[in-house]
Amino acid sequence: MNTPLNGPAKALRLAAIGTTLAALGAGFAYAAGWIGTPTLTPQRIIDTFEAQAGKHPGYRKNHAKGLCVSGYFQASGQAAKLSSARVFSQQQVPVIGRFAIGGANPFAADTAVPVRSLAIQLSTDDGQVWRTGMNTPPVLAVSTVQGFYDQVLASTPDPSTGKPDPGKIQAFFAAHPESAAFRQWAAGYQASDSFASTAYHSINAFKLIDAKGHAQPVRWALLPQAPFVALPAQVNDTLYLQHDLKQRLDQGPLRWTLRLTLAEPGDAVDDPARPWPTERRTIDAGTLVLQQVDAPEQGACRDLNFDPLILPHGIEPSADPILAARSAAYSVSFNRRSHEALEGAQP
Repeated sequence: MNTPLNGPAKALRLAAIGTTLAALGAGFAYAAGWIGTPTLTPQRIIDTFEAQAGKHPGYRKNHAKGLCVSGYFQASGQAAKLSSARVFSQQQVPVIGRFAIGGANPFAADTAVPVRSLAIQLSTDDGQVWRTGMNTPPVLAVSTVQGFYDQVLASTPDPSTGKPDPGKIQAFFAAHPESAAFRQWAAGYQASDSFASTAYHSINAFKLIDAKGHAQPVRWALLPQAPFVALPAQVNDTLYLQHDLKQRLDQGPLRWTLRLTLAEPGDAVDDPARPWPTERRTIDAGTLVLQQVDAPEQGACRDLNFDPLILPHGIEPSADPILAARSAAYSVSFNRRSHEALEGAQP
């Protein structure tokens, strides 16, 4: 179903959600070396992000504003037959995580950015580590790194208004019909009032590998057990989501269900813009339990690079080229902020 674009307001809403992902997507493309000219490098594109949002040494170059959390994952055992990864059979797996909002500005108001993210590291008792970064959209607007590049160009703020040009946004989506699923999701998206009541999606597909070497492509999502409440129309607290999370965790742990969606033959395993049919089989692999929040940017998550290709035995990447590109871009961002920290910049 192709969702129409109705006027500048609709276009800007799509831009607000999509630009956060597109901006890092352009970084993916350059970092992977797939597009651009010899004068355009990963370092230069990150320079561009910093120029647009202001330079903030020591911070991540996307999803710059966030806070560390910790807890554990409790496996249900239902995924153990599909994957030999210990995470699906160990009774309790320690977790370090990070909630964030999209964008490169660490001082943006919590509710100013529609996209939210949750990245976690799970460390099992066999010495394996699994890192995964998840976002609110279940799909991307484009299928390729070239599409990412087109999107970031279309979403560049107009210096006279500080906002993207609605005409360019509309032209971009018209030129990229593969964005239909993303536009349909964005048209109906309503932000919740909390990190705790938000769902987070892997977007890219991965493969579960069982003890016999058989592969099962999956996507996953963390579905909140906290009930949905819509974000208030007016919020004056720039740390609204962070304050809310701390208050909730002071009252007790927060939980999400890890739901795996199993692909069937013919599903678009390597295309993050194409959703899978809703009737696909799902497995609830376990429960993420978060118990503690650390001070913003201070905690065990601060120095973690949540590279989505850090996977344990029993989980492998799909052939989606954006996964390799994400890994390369994360490395560039991590190295830059690490050097900045060594030079004395502290987030």
